[in-house]
Amino acid sequence: MELMITFLLIGLLLAVLGSGLWIGLSLLGVAVFAMETLTSRPTGDSMALTIWGSTSSWTLTALPLFLWMGEILFRSKLSEDMFRGLAPWLERLPGRLLHVNIIGCAIFAAVSGSSAATCATIGKIALPELKKRGYPDDIAIGTLAGAGTLGLLIPPSIIMIVYGVAANVSIAKLFLAGVLPGIMLALLFMGYVMVWSLLHPGAIPAAGERTSLREKLHASRHLIPVVSLICLVLGSIYSGVATATEAAAFGVAGSLLLSKVEGTLNWKTLKEGLLGATRIYCMIGLILAGAAFLTLAMGFIGLPRHLAEFVGSLNLSPFMLILALIVFFVVLGCFLDGISMVVLTISVLLPTVEKAGIDLVWFGIFIVLVVEMAQITPPVGFNLFVLQSLTKKEISTIARNALPLFFLMLAAVLLVYFVPGIVTMLPQQMR
Repeated sequence: MELMITFLLIGLLLAVLGSGLWIGLSLLGVAVFAMETLTSRPTGDSMALTIWGSTSSWTLTALPLFLWMGEILFRSKLSEDMFRGLAPWLERLPGRLLHVNIIGCAIFAAVSGSSAATCATIGKIALPELKKRGYPDDIAIGTLAGAGTLGLLIPPSIIMIVYGVAANVSIAKLFLAGVLPGIMLALLFMGYVMVWSLLHPGAIPAAGERTSLREKLHASRHLIPVVSLICLVLGSIYSGVATATEAAAFGVAGSLLLSKVEGTLNWKTLKEGLLGATRIYCMIGLILAGAAFLTLAMGFIGLPRHLAEFVGSLNLSPFMLILALIVFFVVLGCFLDGISMVVLTISVLLPTVEKAGIDLVWFGIFIVLVVEMAQITPPVGFNLFVLQSLTKKEISTIARNALPLFFLMLAAVLLVYFVPGIVTMLPQQMR
């Protein structure tokens, strides 16, 4: 009976999502239907209490602040300066300036926390430059699609904040846990670019004049603002000086200061940045509220308990459970965005995950990695939409270009499973 109800609700949710209704309203609608037809609980009172509780958490305050910081930087000259500072160091590396996509995304990820903002910001400056210099579109777009997902993994990460709130896990520990996997994934992407460029030697433009070490160091001065902002945000968290929310406030203040110094801060950009962050947070807040109420409805019906009991009865080994969850999240990512996936499934999955003896900090990084994979899978891969708006190419073409990066992410998931210290080593140093 419970299995039939599960399939009914999933089918109803997919049907409503397929109709084009907003994700948050879809989740709320299915939750209201479940509460009214399958329970005797008062729907209105339950909805009011749940929505207030899910959106009034102090920890969640970091989310709109990091979003605002990303919007401010998006409108500054930071990305242009980053390209100018990195380019001289990459001229002799196989693949040359293609690595700017990856390193640029990794650096910007450390100050934005958003995959879409990272992909859009680096894409706007890197893609025209690479095209102008004769680099192939396919590999440039593919690496940008994959590297843009680093915005989810390298702290500060918006989705880590959402997971930390949903799973009651330390956000500071999650941020620490994402550092080494983020660096590892960036190195995997760079390795792929090197191998591709060696296999296609004629596709990469010839190197220009060799620059001296002095010239490289002089160009590196353009990286000072972004490195300073990273140190301010992450250093304040890891040193214990500030919480994630306070560090986000530092990040906003620092990004406003940088924008002012660069001359890009005016009333227009300030208003556009504030409105942009407000729109995105309202969308996320509605999704969080809808998912929280749907989770409550599922709890009243008893589905999480029955589902956990069903998965537990399969007696899957931890490895088989992880493989099943990879498939589950990648399929789910074809219909939902990353934040919806996290808030909709965590309460259902946590009992099973804890029963399997899986560390919740490690599981948070696992979730982020598989959500990253979903960011470049059609039809609802957010990074694919961002790149489509930048390049005007078909979604299928962009997804095909990003496919090798998808498999590298899968390899990263398996690597952190067999070598969990990549994730847990830094958080264990935190008191």
